[in-house]
Amino acid sequence: MTLFLIGYMASGKSTLGRALARQLGYTFIDLDFYIEQRYRKRIPEIFAELGEEGFRDLEGRMLREAGEFCDTVISCGGGTPCFGDNMDYMLAAGTTIWLDSTVGRICERIKVAKSRRPLLEGKRDDELRQFVETHLAERLPYYRRARLRLLSDNLESREEIASTIRTLLRDLPNYGRD
Repeated sequence: MTLFLIGYMASGKSTLGRALARQLGYTFIDLDFYIEQRYRKRIPEIFAELGEEGFRDLEGRMLREAGEFCDTVISCGGGTPCFGDNMDYMLAAGTTIWLDSTVGRICERIKVAKSRRPLLEGKRDDELRQFVETHLAERLPYYRRARLRLLSDNLESREEIASTIRTLLRDLPNYGRD
């Protein structure tokens, strides 16, 4: 089984994905890290070289490559489901899980690591909030297509992550059933 975690940046995809993969005994793949390792360049460098269209094409190919691995949890980039036919692919290839988070919580998390996100660098708090609200609204139609939805505002402690995983496992189709 392949699980695809989707959602806006800072929604907890990598945090929950690592813990979920460990719980299931699956391999964890952060798609951005996977791309960086394959091309030996940081995402902003690849983006600058290829432009958005070129990067999204590359991202789609890497998604399909990683999606062919068995027993894998894949944490997708925030935009991954929104380009090409990536969402259709994920829906057909595995179980999609949308980590939904409020704008306020996303902004809190982003402020901590804003320097790692080139699109957000130098934005004041009010500009950051406006950017997130607008961007998130554009992506919601894609995220809403996921098979499962989890509220991820409280993925801060091990206990909350464990509780979320228990809920998720209960809702996964065919998990623990033969």
